[in-house]
Amino acid sequence: MEYGNVLVIGNSGVGKSTLINAVLGDAAEEKAPTSVGIRGTTKELRIYESDAIPFRIIDTIGFEPSFFKRNAAIKAVKKWSKESAKDENSDKKINVIWFCVEGTSSKLFPESIKSLSKATAMWESVPVIVVITKSYSEPDRKANIQMVNNAFATQKRYSKNLKGVIPVVAQTFTLNDTAFAAPEGISELIDATNAVMPEGIKAATKDISAFKLKRKRALAQSVVGASTAGGAVVGAVPVPIADAMILSPLEVAEINAIAKIYEIKDNKDSKRFINSIVEVGTASAAAKAAISALKAIPGVNLAASVLNAVIAAGFVAAIGEGSIYAFEKVYIGEKTVDDIDWIKRFMESKLSNEFIDKATEAIKKVSENGGSNNISAVITDIVTQLFAPKTSDKNKEDSKSDSE
Repeated sequence: MEYGNVLVIGNSGVGKSTLINAVLGDAAEEKAPTSVGIRGTTKELRIYESDAIPFRIIDTIGFEPSFFKRNAAIKAVKKWSKESAKDENSDKKINVIWFCVEGTSSKLFPESIKSLSKATAMWESVPVIVVITKSYSEPDRKANIQMVNNAFATQKRYSKNLKGVIPVVAQTFTLNDTAFAAPEGISELIDATNAVMPEGIKAATKDISAFKLKRKRALAQSVVGASTAGGAVVGAVPVPIADAMILSPLEVAEINAIAKIYEIKDNKDSKRFINSIVEVGTASAAAKAAISALKAIPGVNLAASVLNAVIAAGFVAAIGEGSIYAFEKVYIGEKTVDDIDWIKRFMESKLSNEFIDKATEAIKKVSENGGSNNISAVITDIVTQLFAPKTSDKNKEDSKSDSE
């Protein structure tokens, strides 16, 4: 089995170091900070490993009551998580999370779990084991386990990841002159961690892929935003855009930039794919019909140049968002650049009635803001908000793509 990583996270004083020592024993070795490979976090996170255990343990600084110190701990874990998405840091992705909560402070469970969940938000599929440390009282254990389960139930995003709640005593604790709490729960914790590790390795890969896809989408949408602004400027030039060809250079630049973000290889097949998108957005019957419909909207109190600018910005935004969706499908392997018929049908659907409705709404909103000194900025802002895909829009596109 691949060597995995366990992230140990919890409030200060919860006993993480004692727990790690109990799990790894004298064979534990701290890796040199220079080998961590993630600058700026070596003071906040430490890696421990032992030949006797098939997983590394990544220890974090404790979460302090202080707002600033707690935020610093959260940022350290988030930075580690983002850096582990880089190819050169692939061996540092998190496969299992130990949420450590102190058994003697059960009232803090809900708030503690909320903070810990915030720090590990990137790992939304990774298995979680809650470790109740300092679990000295036998009668309190069942109550603590129930309290943890209740606290997790309010964290709907992470509750499905909870794979176990394990009370532990990491070292012998003297209760009084004649009684003590012996170490226990450590073997159970090791077994539980090993049991979920294969699932955790798959989940970490999935979460990193989702993170990368989210970043690509954000970068691509910044390209669409800039291109939409360009469309508003180009469209305002007093040149007829009856066939939308005036937008071709801008759309080509936009589409090529998005293709590069999604790592679409530059070859003959991809060029045919991209050219098909450009053709639909410029010289197609769908483009001409959409422009004609928008030009004929009754009761619009806009100068011709402003109306053209809104239409042009809408076209660029629609083509850009459509390109993001299409290239994302290629990137994740659901489509290929050979699917020319599909991309033509899909992009034509982007210029259908739904596009006309959004563009019409944009025209009306711009008309309401007609007195603005910076009309191009107003157009860009309105069009970008209207054409940015919402969850329901994406689900519709997924459903339509599946049926095709």
